[in-house]
Amino acid sequence: MIVQFMRFAFREDSTAEQKARALDLIRRTAAVESVAFSTVGELLGDPAEGYTHGYSFGLADLDAFERYMYDPVHLAGDPEILPHYAKLHVGLAVSDDPDPELAAKITAVYQGKLAEYPEWDRLMAAIPEVRFG
Repeated sequence: MIVQFMRFAFREDSTAEQKARALDLIRRTAAVESVAFSTVGELLGDPAEGYTHGYSFGLADLDAFERYMYDPVHLAGDPEILPHYAKLHVGLAVSDDPDPELAAKITAVYQGKLAEYPEWDRLMAAIPEVRFG
């Protein structure tokens, strides 16, 4: 199992409707077949860190992770979600997979998506503050 956690904050100029739409699209992405479980909602962490919402999800294995990253629902949602992020932290994943190369393989999936979808790379680059790990 691979469990990923993301924290984010919306841009100040995003309307309540745009924020609600982005959260709906994240929930839709969280419901694709490759996701074993998920939670999307307000972050209960330290407000001083500047994050307001979070998304956690579990995937059975690396194959499920790759299906998730390239799922048409995920690909369709990102252009409407990412432009509303002021801040995004894609946190460390947790896994019970003993493969010592798993982190590098997950990174390779991300890099492959960036290479295959230059628009996704541009959307990610337009977020004022992005952090991985």
